[in-house]
Amino acid sequence: MIKLFISSVQKEFAKERKEIAAYIRQDAVMGKFFEPFLFEELPARDVSAAQAYLSEVEDSDVYLGLFGAEYGFEDNEGISPTEREYDNATVNHKYRIILIKDVPQREPKEKALIKKAEHDVVRNKYKTIEELKNAVYAALVHYLELRGFLQNKPFDATWNEDATLEDLDNDKIRWWTGMAREKRNYPIAYSEENVHKILTSLHLISDDGKVSNAALLLFAKDTQKWFVTAIVKCVQFYGNKMQKPMASQQVYTGSIFEVVDQAVSFVMSHIDARVGERTESAQVDVEHELPMQAVTETIVNSCVHRDYLSNGSVQVMLFNNRLEVRNPGRLPKGITIGMLSAEHTSLPVNPLLAYPV
Repeated sequence: MIKLFISSVQKEFAKERKEIAAYIRQDAVMGKFFEPFLFEELPARDVSAAQAYLSEVEDSDVYLGLFGAEYGFEDNEGISPTEREYDNATVNHKYRIILIKDVPQREPKEKALIKKAEHDVVRNKYKTIEELKNAVYAALVHYLELRGFLQNKPFDATWNEDATLEDLDNDKIRWWTGMAREKRNYPIAYSEENVHKILTSLHLISDDGKVSNAALLLFAKDTQKWFVTAIVKCVQFYGNKMQKPMASQQVYTGSIFEVVDQAVSFVMSHIDARVGERTESAQVDVEHELPMQAVTETIVNSCVHRDYLSNGSVQVMLFNNRLEVRNPGRLPKGITIGMLSAEHTSLPVNPLLAYPV
């Protein structure tokens, strides 16, 4: 088993630490390769805590650092256990993954630790637990691929042998980088020189320039050249049944971002909306029959988590009394329909697609 040392301020990241360890142990792929280590699970020993956690770092294969707002407890030299662990992983040449929680403020020493890590490794930010899980999954899949452990990788992580960087659209990468910096505080600014660094931070290309299927779905110049069925079909029916004639029908092509935007626009433009009174700022409040955020999330999930090896496509069907969104694929291994209505582990079919979208 590959030992994964999870490092963070324990109190601040108590929930994240517990959920990431459980997520890895329960996942069909990750649980086969990785055994997470949490200091709080360590039985009592006749050694100091400092000696214990540094010994565990040295005995680990992968270091996963979660950095946030707090620097944590400081020893006599003013150094926190988290920074000691990071330094120990660096000195012992451990494979390091750094994920940074998006918080409004950070303690000065935590800022300094993050800045130090920036010089050594590519790091990513996250806001929610689900984003954290997706980022961890993508990083660990990349590690397994680099070490040759994965022979049959997830579809989105598979290198496309016929594609090169020339098949990616820099304008689409520029657009995504700008959006990610605005909404997620993504750390890398766009420039042509930084394209390789951006794609590497998302685990979308290999060290020798091979392009993954996920990179093509997100940023290809011509997405349907590579994946003919990566489209969204939108239909509006007159009544509550799937029957002709149809009020409207559209087939949308392009990248995942483009087909999602077009499909959401289709739905929102074909449902009722109530226009409120004009405000002092000259804006008019519009209340749609269906919440735009819910429609967007539904369509995003259908595109991200579909089976791209299927000949089927995502279908968005608008009836008088409901909206139905269907995608080709099946539930992840270990998840049943009954489990969907209760709290359950997130197991993305395409983890590399899930993080950028």
